Amino acid sequence: MIVGVSTASLYPLHIEDAFAKLAEMGIKTAEVFANSTCEAREPFISQICGIRDKNAMRIPSFHPFSSPMESVFLFSTYDRRIEEMLTLYREFFGAMNRLGAKIFVVHGAILSSKCTAEHYLKQFRLLSEAGREFGVTVAQENVSYCLSGSLDFLKLMKRELGDYAKFVLDLKQARRSKADPLEYIDALGTSIVHCHLSDANSDFDCLPIGKGFFDFDTLIKKLRVIGYNGALIVELYRDNYGEFTELRESVDVLAEIIENV
Repeated sequence: MIVGVSTASLYPLHIEDAFAKLAEMGIKTAEVFANSTCEAREPFISQICGIRDKNAMRIPSFHPFSSPMESVFLFSTYDRRIEEMLTLYREFFGAMNRLGAKIFVVHGAILSSKCTAEHYLKQFRLLSEAGREFGVTVAQENVSYCLSGSLDFLKLMKRELGDYAKFVLDLKQARRSKADPLEYIDALGTSIVHCHLSDANSDFDCLPIGKGFFDFDTLIKKLRVIGYNGALIVELYRDNYGEFTELRESVDVLAEIIENV
């Protein structure tokens, strides 16, 4: 397992500045969260690649700002919008090839959408097939305000889509769904290919690692049982921590837990 931080945690810093700040702190693994379409294009991709190479960093994953658009584009029944999003996401996949990123994070249709389970599965497979053309794994994140907030829905995806069903486990989103994050590991097993981690206490559902009460020992043990060897990405909201140094501290605490378990 490798431990890193999402550039989303430094919002609203521009992506290249956020990536450079993580490099400055000695963080060697970073998820790239693009906050605009231009950030998947030049000159920004070259800038990030330059920082990556200079600091011997890894970029395991890419998260697009366009997640809220997926309901009315990809998961709609309007062919032109679907094609527009597939075209945009193929561009993102090309940028991922430059970055060396393999995991593409998807939120999917929101709860209030009219997307049926049957249509959702069809569209998710369509995007997954497009990703495979670029060597990219499309992974469904559990998101409380989306259809994917339901563990039963994720289990349906796993059952019906087989090897096309890959998942991102997000601890804070599981908490917001009033679910035990550890149950996702039991249910989804080896289909989990990426993780977004945060701590929590009785007052806050998203905190730096070590600032809450979450049982990371058990989390790591369960991930080891399923043979998980992907990234553990610290993903916090900017108002859930103070100084940027807390991101580095989160990485260090998590790395120590992994070593001691």
